[in-house]
Amino acid sequence: MIDTVKLDQILPLVEKPGRYIGKELGSVKKSTDLPIRFLFAFPDVYEVGMSHLGSIILYHMTNARSDTYAERAYAPFPDMQEQMKKMGIRLYSLETYTEASAFDIIGFNLSYEMCYTTVLSMMDLAGIPLLARERKEGPIIMAGGTCTYNPEPLADFIDLFVIGEGEEVNHELLDLYVRHKKKGLNKQAFLKDAAKIPGIYVPSLVQVEYCTDGTIAAIKGENLPVKKRFILDMDNAYYPDSLIVPNIEIVHDRVVLEIFRGCTRGCRFCQAGFIYRPVREKSLQKLMAQAHQLIKQTGYDELSLSSLSSGDYSCIEQLSVRLLDEFEDQHVSPSLPSLRVDSFQKEYAQKMQNARKTGFTFAPEAGSQRLRDVINKNVTEEDILRGVGYAFESGASTVKLYFMMGLPTETTKDLDDMVELVSKIREVYYRLPKEQRNGSLKINVSAASFVPKPFTPFQWEAQDTTQQLREKQNYLKEKFRSLKGVRFAYHDSPISFLEAVFARGDRKLGKVLWYAWQQGAQFDSWQDCFKMERYEKAFELAGIDPCFYAYRSRDVEEILPWDHIDCGVTKEFMQRELRRAKAGKTTPDCRQGCLRCGFEEVCVKK
Repeated sequence: MIDTVKLDQILPLVEKPGRYIGKELGSVKKSTDLPIRFLFAFPDVYEVGMSHLGSIILYHMTNARSDTYAERAYAPFPDMQEQMKKMGIRLYSLETYTEASAFDIIGFNLSYEMCYTTVLSMMDLAGIPLLARERKEGPIIMAGGTCTYNPEPLADFIDLFVIGEGEEVNHELLDLYVRHKKKGLNKQAFLKDAAKIPGIYVPSLVQVEYCTDGTIAAIKGENLPVKKRFILDMDNAYYPDSLIVPNIEIVHDRVVLEIFRGCTRGCRFCQAGFIYRPVREKSLQKLMAQAHQLIKQTGYDELSLSSLSSGDYSCIEQLSVRLLDEFEDQHVSPSLPSLRVDSFQKEYAQKMQNARKTGFTFAPEAGSQRLRDVINKNVTEEDILRGVGYAFESGASTVKLYFMMGLPTETTKDLDDMVELVSKIREVYYRLPKEQRNGSLKINVSAASFVPKPFTPFQWEAQDTTQQLREKQNYLKEKFRSLKGVRFAYHDSPISFLEAVFARGDRKLGKVLWYAWQQGAQFDSWQDCFKMERYEKAFELAGIDPCFYAYRSRDVEEILPWDHIDCGVTKEFMQRELRRAKAGKTTPDCRQGCLRCGFEEVCVKK
């Protein structure tokens, strides 16, 4: 246990001390004398980690076991790290202030490539050797989350990865750990047995061979490919009946209901739409019961519905009406993120405005119909204008529009069409009678840079160079300047470049992460913390050209660094989708007929 007297001395010296004190309402208190002490470590600040639904589910699920005490740690911000190092305080858990190095297992969530150096920073702050081969004893370091679908850049540092959803596989892994611990834990023996569990990847048991041109020649090892784990029955899947009420305001400071997993739309740039297949819904009755229980336990006055595309939930209208009606007296308002513009209804817009005066968010992704067809967005300009029209008629005067730039086959005309589409959206608002307009129009346009991701049809495509992206950003910035009421924002190009490098990278990049961390890299998703020079120096020291990973298109026959991971969607299906993209052909939603992506047998069983 850390010295809490020293902790009390440094807390007044840092920003947001509430991040580091724990003792929240709803946090779990158990005996520390249990067979397994598990630390969920989130490589970002408290406000971000406390908003991550997957971590919340697994925290409470793990604590439901009688043999395990699961606790939490979030990445201390640099100001807190400085004070901790001065006072000799190691990374610790919020529940019991136990040093991280004293836990049996530390599990990191990897939800974004730019958190990798923060993982290293947390391990170092815990006093744990960073390289897996140097850890003969101490905690097992595991990782799960979206980024584990290409685990290779962190292969040097992590003992094992969980591929897919953790509700079942985590229990199997913990049962195995208990058996090994009773016999006297031998790390290598445990890892060898863990690799036999479906969904567990142990990188030290896998060998990668390279060609002279830097591409991969072969990936060898037992128990390959590693197939992702997923649950089918969402109604009977674990979901907490209470939540931790945070000490300070967090990113998503509300009750969150997960209504379904997966997506059938097939947007070709969207990794989540492929790796989270198949679609699995919760019943309306189950969701209403969970909503009432969580509101009662937490006292929140806002509730959000979580999914990849909430408007696609089969009972979305009934669910929305019941939530609005049943919580009206408690002044609890539901909100729907991730709405598709083609599933946005006039009646729903009005109900949401009556419940909470708010703006609406839509994601056209591309300005031209040609490019929307390339990415398989399956949304027309008519859909977009009708949807925003409903929002304006309901009383909204603020809309947020998400676009992407640098998409495959994009031209200057596509950028012009983006500006033209926003102009038409302005016209929709000003065509309303003055008495129906609710204040000044605000259109917030956000343009993210396209990043090719594993397990998408665009995984073989090159990313635009940083220079090309900057030119497009400046071009759009100038074009939007003439549209009154429009605010244009875009993502930082160097960060998008690095995201592409690590998204499609191999285990050679472990050296780059090591050197970048030694240069001071951490919290790289935070603009104030990120410095590209650190990575430039790291690539130089490692003797690696990052353009090889970001700017290079791949032949479909090339062995990819993640080819030993099986997300369930076949490579043949993704290659077919790539061909259709290049031909400008759309593919319908698979609810209109099976597309044989690889999950056809599972979908039949459902």
